[in-house]
Amino acid sequence: MAASHIRVTPSGASLGASVTGVDLSKPLNADEIAAIRAAWLEHLVLAFPNQPMSHADLERFTQYFGPFGDDPFIAPIEGHPHIIEVKRAADEKASVFAAAWHSDWSFQDTPPAGTILHSKITPPVGGDTLFCNGYAAYEALSEEMKARLEGLEAIHSAALAYAPDGVYGENDAKDRSMTIRAAPEARNTKAHPIVRVHPETGRKALFINPGYVKTVKGLTDEEAFFLLVELYGVTHDERFVYRHKWQSDMLLMWDNRCTQHMATGGYDGHARLMHRTTVAGP
Repeated sequence: MAASHIRVTPSGASLGASVTGVDLSKPLNADEIAAIRAAWLEHLVLAFPNQPMSHADLERFTQYFGPFGDDPFIAPIEGHPHIIEVKRAADEKASVFAAAWHSDWSFQDTPPAGTILHSKITPPVGGDTLFCNGYAAYEALSEEMKARLEGLEAIHSAALAYAPDGVYGENDAKDRSMTIRAAPEARNTKAHPIVRVHPETGRKALFINPGYVKTVKGLTDEEAFFLLVELYGVTHDERFVYRHKWQSDMLLMWDNRCTQHMATGGYDGHARLMHRTTVAGP
């Protein structure tokens, strides 16, 4: 059986699985890559524990799943234009980065298909990442709501986070160890269908998130607000959420096309460092 040494253990939640039996510091063969992709599409979030990796290893693994995505607003590490650091110093007082539900770069014309995050320094407490299942949320909607959403598009923008006056804007930079590049371009908008058909699985998922969605095309702001609040209430229901607990040298990959995620804190006084890449869409 192809790649039979790879073991996939579901988390028991609505999404998420752990993958063992493979060494990501070495090149993978076609059967191994296919097995990981199949598991990724099935479980949406995959965790690979005990995977010490170099920058080159992370770059090679990422490209098994597609070309690198474009990561705006955050400076890459020197010599590796497709790797960004997600870090927090032990004495840092800035807000926890990405501590709101979002799908990475959903404001882009073609948002990234996936994100890959490798832990380098992991605090002994806190720092969990939450994920929710956009497929399950869509399927939980009433037939009436599904019909209402057909053809509706949400307006996505990075303004709230990365505009000069945003959460990570000019007033934030002096207190943060990450190198974030806020810019006026963050105010640009892009419309995407609220109900997205996944290009690989063909399944429908809710593709909205409070981090980057401003409003709904064709609705008043008030109408959009109440619709989005109702949809978020379903999407973020604990039935559809997986809480991921990190270990050092763990690699995590997730499907941005059908999930949202958010960081959590709880590790003040401890440093945290991760390296991140994105896989280009669709």
